[in-house]
Amino acid sequence: MDSALVRRRSALPGLGLTLGFALTYLSLVVLIPLGALLVRAFGMPLADLVEVATSGRVARALLLSFGAAAGAAVINLIIGPVIAWVLVRYSFPGKRLLDAVVDLPFALPTAVAGIALASLFDRGGWFGRLLEPLGIQVAYTPAGIIVALVFIGLPFVVRTVQPVIEEVDRDVEEAAATLGAGRTQTIGRVILPILVPAALTGFVLALARGIGEYGSVIFIAGNIPNRTEIAPLLIVIKLEEFDYPGAMAIAVIMLLISFALLLAVNLLQGWARRRLGET
Repeated sequence: MDSALVRRRSALPGLGLTLGFALTYLSLVVLIPLGALLVRAFGMPLADLVEVATSGRVARALLLSFGAAAGAAVINLIIGPVIAWVLVRYSFPGKRLLDAVVDLPFALPTAVAGIALASLFDRGGWFGRLLEPLGIQVAYTPAGIIVALVFIGLPFVVRTVQPVIEEVDRDVEEAAATLGAGRTQTIGRVILPILVPAALTGFVLALARGIGEYGSVIFIAGNIPNRTEIAPLLIVIKLEEFDYPGAMAIAVIMLLISFALLLAVNLLQGWARRRLGET
């Protein structure tokens, strides 16, 4: 009897109290503000909302924002696990410094990051000077936006995958080697299935951060209408012009697309977990 009571004891109060607190907090911080936005937006005539969504400038800004965020998240999905693997599996001089640098985008103001990247990739910058003879321009182009989003999204993937790599026992790799598996087979059939769920989580976080990023993008993007103008910047422009319905319409469109995109990725993540669990 006593052992059963010990097993049921929890550090936090019961489900009713903790669930009520969680729902109240989420309602105040997330649901009520988003609900107010949707209520006000749906009060607009549907024709006006469609007109804003289908206008050329808004459509290009939305396509650039979501496309650049997805591209940067894919790049981080490839690079992030490699960096996490190096930090976990190897010891080398400067490892602690490299580990701290990964978290720098978390602490660095986004405007500072944007100014630094713009100065580096400008034609007179360290990187821009080297790329210009090759005919490659990064600053003030969509490529610059992707660079900025890779910078701010990388820590999400690295820090999500890193704990999983720490839990992977080296004996698993050695067992695969003793069974005749090469490095490529070990990575593809042993390591990657373990890392996929965590990597997809990092991908979702990086994607979500990139969709709404503003500060680090506007300095390197150049903000050229119909070319390097992102949707969050267009919302700010509408507000400065006192076009509140237009700004609200763009915000609602971004909200609906983001929700649908993240829902699809989460469903894919759940499918991957079930698939890998079966195998």
